[in-house]
Amino acid sequence: MRLWDRWDNLEEINTETVESIDISAWLEILYIVVGAILMIVGLVGCVLPVIPGPPISFIGLLMLQFGDDPAFSTGTMVFWGFTAVVVTVLDYVVPAIGTRKFGGTRYGVWGSILGLLLGIFFLTPIVGPFSVVIGPFLGAYIGELIKLQDSKLAFRAALGSFIGFLAGTMLKIFICLIMAGYFVYGLFA
Repeated sequence: MRLWDRWDNLEEINTETVESIDISAWLEILYIVVGAILMIVGLVGCVLPVIPGPPISFIGLLMLQFGDDPAFSTGTMVFWGFTAVVVTVLDYVVPAIGTRKFGGTRYGVWGSILGLLLGIFFLTPIVGPFSVVIGPFLGAYIGELIKLQDSKLAFRAALGSFIGFLAGTMLKIFICLIMAGYFVYGLFA
């Protein structure tokens, strides 16, 4: 029985009513709140490379399983756990593939990550949310320029690193949004 089912028949909530609700109801509230916070942190982690977004979102989804009535089957949870691991691994592989396809080096990949972090803090006041796009590109370009010493080659390699970074980020956002949808569905199922 879900938490809100316990409260549907109550005329008014008073101290006697609150005391009569067992500890499992309060734990279920805690699981929902912690799960929702983890979902939000997971979505933020899709953009910030220091926070592993999909695994954190998966843990948020897992919080719904701890209630009195688990929201999802074991197979569903295994699927999402596996998906979170695969997407996290791909997040490291996709930018490298994009960089290599366009003739870049690790300098471009690391420049892209550093550019994202610095862009969020220093470019956001100037260009707003576009700092998440401009920062990684500038970082990749500067990184490749340091390594390759040729602006045309550095631009091409930076473009590859940037495309790889964007592809990985979009994949993480997509997966985390689907998990967030499952989380909301699990609340009302």
